[in-house]
Parts: sequence; C-alpha cells; structure tokens
Amino acid sequence: MILPPLIFAGLAGAFYVSLYRENPDQLPTALAGRPAPAVALTSLGDLPAFDDAALRDGEVKLVNYWASWCAPCRVEHPNLTALAEEGITVLGVNYKDQPDNALGFLEELGNPYAAVGADPQGRMALNWGLYGVPETYVIDGDGNVVLRFAGPITQRVIDNDIRPALAKARGE
Repeated sequence: MILPPLIFAGLAGAFYVSLYRENPDQLPTALAGRPAPAVALTSLGDLPAFDDAALRDGEVKLVNYWASWCAPCRVEHPNLTALAEEGITVLGVNYKDQPDNALGFLEELGNPYAAVGADPQGRMALNWGLYGVPETYVIDGDGNVVLRFAGPITQRVIDNDIRPALAKARGE
C-alpha cells in the first residue's frame, strides 16, 4: 500500500532534479574529470593516425566521432574545419564506416583532423560511452575528459559549450 506512493515520489524527485540541470538536453558522462579511455584505432587510408600518447601530450584538443553515413556529421563539418583553422587540434574517430566512404567524405568536404583513425567495430566507442555520432570530447593536456557533447557542433554549441570547456581545459 505504501510502495506505490514511494515509487511515485522517487520518480517525481528525479524528474524535478533533471529539469533544473544546467543543460537538460546535454547527456551526462561518467568520464568528466577522468582520464580518457585508451585509444585503439586502425589506420584510415594513409592519413596520419593518433594513439593514446597523443591525448596526453600537454595540448588541449577535441576528439570527434564521425561517419560518412551520418547526416549531422556533414552539418557540423564546416564548424570543425573553422575550429581547426583557429589552431585547435581536432582528432577524428571514424565510427563503424566503410574506409572508402570515409575517405570520400573527407575528400569532398575537406579534412579538419590533425590525425584520424577508424573504429570499425565500435569497440573504442563503447569504452568512451559513445551515444551516437557525431559526438565530441574536449580533452585537456593531461588526457582528461573535460566535456562530452553529443550531437552536431553548431556555432551556438561552440560559443556556449566548446569554448568554455577549452578555456577550462587550459586552466583559464
């Protein structure tokens, strides 16, 4: 008799708390403030690759999961290119894609990535807690995750989420 009201109260409390999060649309991550999971990628054509040491090289960077079959990835691509042109290191992880399609995507739209690798079975993505593509992580110089952003990087996201996270990662 008392169990249904307790369950209802618990759910109501959880919903109330989630309504007042800083950004209720943003997916939480257990990785924030923790070391980024290990990098385990295969090469993508003859493009420069990156490894685990690249995440911990003292430089702030973005790690962007993308795929040629992902329409929102096409939408965010010019914004990633603009960030790369500003001097922000962007590392790409091609997710569950055909290599020829991925290379064609980069040939068509340009390659904003300082280095890129493929995650053909999605194993690395599982360790990173990937929700879907596109998804971008801000990584500090020690290799810790500062921010996870699920969805396409728009100018609004750059201004409201990415730039503040980059500043935090730099200790500003």
